[in-house]
Amino acid sequence: MSKAQNNQLVSILPTLPVSKLLKFCYFIMGFLMMACGNNSADKTLSESETQTQTEDSLTLIETNTKTILCFGDSITAGYGLEDSNDAFPAVLQQKIDAINLNYTVINSGLSGETTAGGKSRISWILNQKIDLFILELGANDGLRGVPLSETRDNLQAIIDAVNKKSPETKIILAGMQLPPNMGQDYTSEFKQIFIDLANQNHLEFIPFILKDVGGIAELNQADGIHPTVEGHKILANTVWEVLKPLL
Repeated sequence: MSKAQNNQLVSILPTLPVSKLLKFCYFIMGFLMMACGNNSADKTLSESETQTQTEDSLTLIETNTKTILCFGDSITAGYGLEDSNDAFPAVLQQKIDAINLNYTVINSGLSGETTAGGKSRISWILNQKIDLFILELGANDGLRGVPLSETRDNLQAIIDAVNKKSPETKIILAGMQLPPNMGQDYTSEFKQIFIDLANQNHLEFIPFILKDVGGIAELNQADGIHPTVEGHKILANTVWEVLKPLL
């Protein structure tokens, strides 16, 4: 209300009868209460809108977080390490965090896992959204002398399951090699399984996940098979060479 209008209102108030003056006062009080109520409503609405916008932002952040799942055996699980944060999946997470990329690495390694075991649990694993899938299985098949055709078929079945459930998921196949005491023919064909599967399925490929670690005593635990903390750091670097360009 302008100053001129205020002055006009003041000038007419003394000329009004008492009954009309009271009604006029009630009208003014009601008008002021409505104005205050509207201000309160506007404030409440503003707070509600702010909260909604915040929640939407948090949802967007959560939705934008991508997942890398490491699906493997005791090497992925970090067997024998005192702290699971020393296993190569956790080291990968550290590398990702260091360059501020929005990825979460999930360690889905299971000690003693074979390709048959991986095939049996892959459906449950795929109930979550996965952007990058690192497949590290087969070593236990080789050490147990599992028929090579069975290892090949099981790995292909896992790859097929991922492609069917989530065609947009990128798969990285980690190759494995066996010690020579398993026999030259068996070890050569075992190594070739991973090369063939990577080529046939057009997968990103790590030729030997234990490169610069396998067979080196100081980088492996007492069993001579599972990497030490330092060994896992080298292993993570090997995986990182293939993984980083895909992020």
